[in-house]
Amino acid sequence: MAPSDSINPADFVVKSKVKTLLSEADMRISSDAWKDVGHQVTRAIKQAIRRAQSNGRKTVRGCDF
Repeated sequence: MAPSDSINPADFVVKSKVKTLLSEADMRISSDAWKDVGHQVTRAIKQAIRRAQSNGRKTVRGCDF
């Protein structure tokens, strides 16, 4: 099993911060949305890793997102 397989995607998200952002827009989030939010974060990070690697770097920078 790859290390990332044991990580819950929702663990990448600070729920209280997301809830604050949603609250400012007078919105709420359903409990089933957290997994999808985590998958979006995971996908963005993996894409940034690929871009950094293709540029010969071991450091992910803001421009990789």
